[in-house]
Amino acid sequence: MYYPYGKVRVQQENVDQGILQVTVVDENNHPIENARIRISYTGAPDSTVEEVSSDSSGQSPLLELKTPPLEYSMEPVEEQPYAEYTVNIEAEGYEPKVIAGTEVLPQVQAEQTARLRLQPAGEDLYQRVVIGPHTLFAEYPPKIPEEEIKPVNETGEIVLSRVVIPEFIVVHDGPVNDNSAQNFYVPYRDYIKNVASSEIYATWPDDTIRANVLAIMSFTLNRVYTEWYRNKGYDFTITSSTAYDHKWISGRNTFDSIDRIVDDLFENYLSRPNVRQPILTQYCDGNRVQCQDRGWMTQWGSKELGDRGYSAIEIIRSFYGNDMYVNVAEEISGIPASWPGYILDIGSSGNKVTQIQEQLNTISEAYPALPQIAVDGIYGSRTKDAVRKFQNIFGLPQTGIVDYQTWYKIQEIYVAVSRIAELY
Repeated sequence: MYYPYGKVRVQQENVDQGILQVTVVDENNHPIENARIRISYTGAPDSTVEEVSSDSSGQSPLLELKTPPLEYSMEPVEEQPYAEYTVNIEAEGYEPKVIAGTEVLPQVQAEQTARLRLQPAGEDLYQRVVIGPHTLFAEYPPKIPEEEIKPVNETGEIVLSRVVIPEFIVVHDGPVNDNSAQNFYVPYRDYIKNVASSEIYATWPDDTIRANVLAIMSFTLNRVYTEWYRNKGYDFTITSSTAYDHKWISGRNTFDSIDRIVDDLFENYLSRPNVRQPILTQYCDGNRVQCQDRGWMTQWGSKELGDRGYSAIEIIRSFYGNDMYVNVAEEISGIPASWPGYILDIGSSGNKVTQIQEQLNTISEAYPALPQIAVDGIYGSRTKDAVRKFQNIFGLPQTGIVDYQTWYKIQEIYVAVSRIAELY
């Protein structure tokens, strides 16, 4: 069989190792057990490197897969820094799904979710997703400069009285005026994780990832707050075009380092003094495209500062100026209750504990590995064990304590499994 030279070369250079976990769910976000998952190199789809099944939580085992060397993602190079794998998923009663181009980087965990549709009776349909190349590796249109603060006296005026984290982002998967492009309803945090995984490397320092995630969130919330596209007559929040907004790739995988940081920061955005709206924080890669003279952040420059020990806010201020600061949204849409401001652990009691117990029991109906617990408002050992198991399933530190990240992950999963999900 003939394989393109480039793909063979990439496979030969796969000398490091990363981790991939595949999660298989249905259209209602319920896990699918015993789905057959076959992994192959994207350049050699008939050569299987792993074949496994999903467990009761819809998850594959952690799969160790070969990748290019770590140093390829640490500075601009010609070589592709990630391996591309094709994921084939089959489950009884569902349309098979093929995801081509899942990116696996060295020394981090890639997370690939596959959402399966029921197979209509008498039909033989299947889904195919092709994940495009990373923005730091391929050529994409450069950002068209805009003012970072939108005037209130022009079309596209401010229409919201406060900054709200939306439940969904409506992504127009193409340039602004491409009427053939599809619109996708994407949960806000999933959108940010997707964009960050498409635009920076998950192998970078945590504070570099934080700085870039803050810039992505602030830019996105500016589009939400100003209703920028809707005020121009469009029916979407943002585009997937790098010329106008950020790169979002339908169906792509994310990475655990990015997921963790987004979950920790998702209420935040960037502000300047006496400016109500989130700042439209534009950036470029700083290698193929130069933008330093515009006062924008560069991605490779932010990586260099992270290597030198700069904090996230120090990185941000190095590019955007010392009057930039981190703000917190006043409201989060689509969740039953906001973080109470304190952890829940052994000895805690009251309405917040009752709420968490009820939500965990609802989640356990979809995730049978999660035990049912008594709803008594008392945080005892069984509640702690259930929280620890929840953290295990959803990739959080297994402390058994409901901290900020665990609280909001419980809210997220509870909402996802207790109602029919919007279509992606």
